[in-house]
Amino acid sequence: MQVIVDPSERLALEEQERERVRAQHYEELRSEHNSIAVRVRAWEKLHGLRLPTSSAHPVLRVISAATGIPVAALRDEQQARRSARLGGPATKVEAQPAPDAPLDIGAAKQG
Repeated sequence: MQVIVDPSERLALEEQERERVRAQHYEELRSEHNSIAVRVRAWEKLHGLRLPTSSAHPVLRVISAATGIPVAALRDEQQARRSARLGGPATKVEAQPAPDAPLDIGAAKQG
């Protein structure tokens, strides 16, 4: 490990690291491998802002351009957040038994 003594060299390396992290965050918000929610959170983190609650807010077009997410999908994300915040109806998910799990809990305790 090399010790950096020169302050200007240290500052230059710190700036390079900040730029590397910023580029990584930018890639995260543009990557179509990430869900819309993850990309919106990446945008929020990168800019230190929250997704506006108004579906007519002009910054939605800016977020759309930066992330590649259509404005309609951003509005869907707003609605999902609103529902989660207000305790709206959750998507119904039925539990499936694990492949090796016994179906009758009482029988598993006896056996």
